Amino acid sequence: MSILFKGLRIVNPDGIKESGDYVFDNGELILAASGNSLKFDKEINASGWLLTEGWIDLRCSMGEPGHEYKESIESLAESLTSSGFSAAVILPNTDPVIQSKSDVDFVINRSKRYTPEFLIQGAVTKNTDGENLTEILDMHHQSGVSVFGEGNKPLSNGDRYMKILQYLQKFNGVLFDHAYDPLLAIFGQMHEGENSTMLGVKGIPNLAEDVAIQRNLEIIRYAGGRVHFQTINTAKGVNLIRQAKAEGLNVTADISIYQLLFSDGDLMDFDPNLKVKPPFRGDADREALIEGLKDGTIDALVSNHQPEDLDSKFMEFDLANFGMVGLQTFLPALVELEKELGWPLLIDKITAKPKSILPHKLSESWTIFDPKAEWTYDEKSNKSLSSNSPWFEKELVGQVRYVVQKGQLIEVNV
Repeated sequence: MSILFKGLRIVNPDGIKESGDYVFDNGELILAASGNSLKFDKEINASGWLLTEGWIDLRCSMGEPGHEYKESIESLAESLTSSGFSAAVILPNTDPVIQSKSDVDFVINRSKRYTPEFLIQGAVTKNTDGENLTEILDMHHQSGVSVFGEGNKPLSNGDRYMKILQYLQKFNGVLFDHAYDPLLAIFGQMHEGENSTMLGVKGIPNLAEDVAIQRNLEIIRYAGGRVHFQTINTAKGVNLIRQAKAEGLNVTADISIYQLLFSDGDLMDFDPNLKVKPPFRGDADREALIEGLKDGTIDALVSNHQPEDLDSKFMEFDLANFGMVGLQTFLPALVELEKELGWPLLIDKITAKPKSILPHKLSESWTIFDPKAEWTYDEKSNKSLSSNSPWFEKELVGQVRYVVQKGQLIEVNV
């Protein structure tokens, strides 16, 4: 079936091209020849829509196995496609933890029937407890895992950190590091500052992240290896990564997209949907994150999708789990940020830059979206099994229309 998209504009890191007509035929999406008079099975008015390479999410949680009621492999795949993502790095914090060849194979085999590519982050310590190492080499050689980490937990044992870097260098693996000091953050519920003091809530100081990043960079200087720092969110953390890159260390970094849209001041009514880790910081930290995106210190934007069920989230603020779902609201978040950062930079942070971080070869894919489409994020439109989002039941702007992957044109929200 041949389909003509009339008036599409393509966006890449170099800029936005003039609108043109694109044809999907025989599994490919190509620019239509000028003056083409061929007949098409279907014509779509895509005026105002944007076309980009398929999006890549470097940080995505799911529940299966063990907590399928929060997010199954099927519901995650549907959420990813509906949100424009063609690939995602899946965190290992399931039950059991993804820490062996059989655990990896279970997820990969179950996900093959769906369109998005599931890239597994293999746990580096058993049960992500930070002590005994997993069979890292076996997961790589037998199941092709090249990304390793502790998922939503920090790797705070310096000796294990060093040994893991040495193991990963045997096959050019990359350590995904969620860096913070768990003891400096112990019992913390939000950013430590004036607002946490007024609310009487134990805070998580910037120091918890800054100290961990600084320590880990010292270990990298000693041991070598590739490290990708995830969800950094302090001004000093950004500067430490900037200095490390200038020094020539093989490091990259990402931030959660919602860190650019909220601050600790938004927690004054104790909304548990806004309880995330790392927590929302202040304006100075946000400005540093923006500058880090602009100058290339921060390489990628991630959804940090973390589904939680009703019983885990909707309770007293200090008892509620950390995290929010972030896939279907990702494009509306991009639309908000586009006013400040522009489409070329934003698209670079979810396509070319994440692709350069991953040791995997990804299949060609495309995302077509309408940045002006208005829709309601509610029970009817929600693809996830969880709804822990501050945007739930609200009107949003920006919606994905089609995804092209594995030679298929998939209608999304059409």
